[in-house]
Order: sequence, then structure tokens, then C-alpha cells
Amino acid sequence: MEIREQHQLSPVADEVSAITAVVGPILTGVLYSLKGDVAAQLGGYENVPLFMLARNHRPGDGDTGICFEYAVHDAVTRGESSVQERIADALKLCKVTGSQQASILFGVEKAGNQQLIDTAKDLLTWDSKLVTAKVGRPPLLRRHIASAAAAFRTRGNKSRLPQSIDGLWKADLFLGNSDSDGWVGTTVKINPSALTGARGLRMGLVPASQGKSDVVYLDDKRNLVVCPVPYDGAFVEVFYMAWEVVTSFIAADAQVPKEVALPRPAARQVARYLADRRSYPVLDVVEALTSLAQPELLVSETTQAGIIQSGGSQTDPTIATVLAPTPAGLAAAK
Repeated sequence: MEIREQHQLSPVADEVSAITAVVGPILTGVLYSLKGDVAAQLGGYENVPLFMLARNHRPGDGDTGICFEYAVHDAVTRGESSVQERIADALKLCKVTGSQQASILFGVEKAGNQQLIDTAKDLLTWDSKLVTAKVGRPPLLRRHIASAAAAFRTRGNKSRLPQSIDGLWKADLFLGNSDSDGWVGTTVKINPSALTGARGLRMGLVPASQGKSDVVYLDDKRNLVVCPVPYDGAFVEVFYMAWEVVTSFIAADAQVPKEVALPRPAARQVARYLADRRSYPVLDVVEALTSLAQPELLVSETTQAGIIQSGGSQTDPTIATVLAPTPAGLAAAK
């Protein structure tokens, strides 16, 4: 699986140029999320016209739902101190001992067989403990992680997870300390109001809100330790405005969408940029947008994430590319 990270270098300036800067990488990610045989029929990735991308794109390709999860996961694995400090406080509240923080990205295919991506096989042992709010001996995570993946596929129906952790499939990350082999099921929401608890989950990660307390706290109602992490809300807003432009443009068959679908004037202007270039190859359009985009807002970096089979028959992954914005607040010091 290909991870396309977009690292923020500068503060957001005007909306049009900022959105344009982010639309380019999103279009590139959507392009490369097309299956290879589809792209080959269209002359190869480098020759796919923008309007043909709109006609061949399928919802789920290049899904952005994992963006924030990956940004936090990556910050932990990189050793980003501002994030690790908050998570360390949260793990203490969860009664997870140790100091060697680690993260497992629980990414499950939305169709076909279940798969886990990234570091689960390397980090989990048969003694890895899943720390929950329940009193008593904690369950062993590796024993149940494949069942959690299967339950994700069925949205919890006919789950083989024990009742005490039957909501584990809702986890986005497993955060813990590798030296103590203790882990917590973690739900990640970019919208704090959408945070909900479930049996098997113990931590909730949300972006810190400007002007509000970012102290880690126990939410008794949700039965979650809530951990606000540093995140540049302005960048996230621009990223999702850009995603809205791309998805609305694609849904409108590569034309400017109706105003009700894209009411913000700045977003409509960017959609016009795309509509004017709908007959050109996507990669050429992305290059052309560079001169209209805010300079030095983003730098792109592509990495590969390993895929671990956790059950079912072997099939090609349905999600080939994940887009992962990394704002200035999460950027690692070089």
C-alpha cells in the first residue's frame, strides 16, 4: 500500500491558492488509486485525462478517512515530542506502564479480505496485553486482532470477539509501550463531538481546539481517556476543503459542480481551474496548477506500508493509496 504524505511548510495564506496547493496532491493520489489495468486501458497513468479520471474513479479509492489517524501514528513512530508527551500522559491514565511508545495503525480493507497494515506483526507478541477499563486480567491483543479485523468487515455482526471487548473493531490505532507490551484500543476523531466509546476502546484522540484546554482527561460518560493532540486546524480545514472540491468535481463529471454542492466561492474558483483543464492528462493539470498554488505550502513524500494478511483469501487490495496530510504542528524536526 502506498502512503502519500503531504507535509505543510508554510502557514495558509489566501483560500484559493491554499486550496489549489492541496488539490494537486489529492488528484495525484486519486489517479494512482485507480487499478493498474484500468489505467492501462486509458493509456497509462501519465496519460489519463482528468475527465476520464472522474468517470473511472470509484468511492473508496484513495480514501481520506485514515488521514488523521496516519498523521498521529506517524508522529508517534517518528518520535514527535509534542505528540508523544500527550500520549504518555494518556497512557499513564490508562495505567499502561513503560516508556517506549509505539503505534499500530489498524487499517482494514473496506471490501474483500481483511488486512492489517504497517507494524502489527513486528510489534505484537503473544503476551501483548490489551489494557481496558475492566478490572482483572487483561485480554491478549494478538489473539483477538484478526477477529477485530473480521468484525470490522461485518460492522460487528456475528463477531467472534469476547463480549468484554466486542467494540475493539472500532479502533483506529493501538497505542502502547513496547517495553511493557501493554496496548490500548484507540479511536481517533478529527471532530471531537464525534468521539464515542465502545467495549475494548480505552483512549480517544482528538485535535486540540484553539483557546480550549488541551489537558488529557478521563471522560466517564464515554469511558475513554481523551487525549487532545497538537494539530493545525487551519491546515486540516484546507485539506478537507480541497477534498470537497475534488470529490464534488468528480461527482459532477469533471464540470463545475452546482452551487449547492460547492457553495464556498474559493472552492468554486478552484473547481473552475479544473473544469478548464478537464481534457488534459491529470499529471499535466497538477503541474499546471503549481503556478496558481500557494508556494511552499506543501512538500510531497511517498512511502510504502507493508500489508499483513489476517484472514480470508488472498486478493489485491482495494485501496492502493492513502493520503496523509502532516501539518506544521506534526512535522518532525529535520
